[in-house]
Amino acid sequence: MKLATLRDGSRDGQLMVVARDLKTAQLADGIAPTLQAALDDWAFIAPQLEDLSSLLNAGRAGRSFDFDPAQCMAPLPRACQWVDASAYVNHVELVRRARGVEMPASFWEEPLMYQGGSDDFLGAMDDIVLAHEEWGIDFEAEVAVITGDVRMGATPDQALAQVRLVTLVNDVSLRNLIPAELAKGFGFLQSKPATAFAPVAVTPDELGEAWRQAKLHLPLRSTWNGALVGQPQAGEDMVFNFAQLIAHLCKTRNARAGTVVGSGTVSNKDPKRGYSCIAEKRSLETIAGAEPVTEFMRFGDTIRIEMLDKAGKSVFGAIEQTIKRLG
Repeated sequence: MKLATLRDGSRDGQLMVVARDLKTAQLADGIAPTLQAALDDWAFIAPQLEDLSSLLNAGRAGRSFDFDPAQCMAPLPRACQWVDASAYVNHVELVRRARGVEMPASFWEEPLMYQGGSDDFLGAMDDIVLAHEEWGIDFEAEVAVITGDVRMGATPDQALAQVRLVTLVNDVSLRNLIPAELAKGFGFLQSKPATAFAPVAVTPDELGEAWRQAKLHLPLRSTWNGALVGQPQAGEDMVFNFAQLIAHLCKTRNARAGTVVGSGTVSNKDPKRGYSCIAEKRSLETIAGAEPVTEFMRFGDTIRIEMLDKAGKSVFGAIEQTIKRLG
């Protein structure tokens, strides 16, 4: 099934079930008021949502309406936890090579992961509002999962069983702020503004054979100012799958229902697949022996991130955002 959150003026919105073709939706107010409420009691709530989904897909839902992604908040407008990884180690290796920094062998053995802000997620069509272009505005196209409760010390198989939903992410980065922050030894804060999510989150069973080995095997398309700049295969070159990422997170803690885990920038070794963030393109230019010529995003620029199934249909709806100046 496919789920979304309707913007209604509240902090957490209203839970909706969305049709498979993304054309219609229906409020799930008689079942669960919000997605977090559904996640908190998933074993009881999910079957009821599945029944409503079946009715909606059959055209027999009693109160359906046209689905409008512009009226969506993030599926989870605020989450218990947001952690992002660098599961595509090719991306990390390229960025480090461009800086002339050696790649530690441990990066291939254990995931990199950081904890980001989860109190103010952006909807799929919300503007990216920032004060300065000079901060080096970059998009990052990613896949993410939303979990149920995962206990501390869970194995990858146990962690995988708690994946409730899959969605897409634009993990906005401010590249020119990152070096100074990392130099302090504490990690990202100001260089990672609010994260945006696709309008729809999807249960793994809805993805069919595209969801296997705890990875999503479909191309992820990024279109910058109307030009396609990348469509890497999300299921390829993912060194750590989502089961491993969640288990890594839970090595020393529990993860509660509503935890969101990102894959990191989707990246393939084949450069013909393009890129999912500008930093990777600039790194390739530097490695080739030239000064990077690809600039970061400017006010007025647009970014579209979307994943199509084998029939060419949108799976999660598109993230479509414009860079706007604060004030």
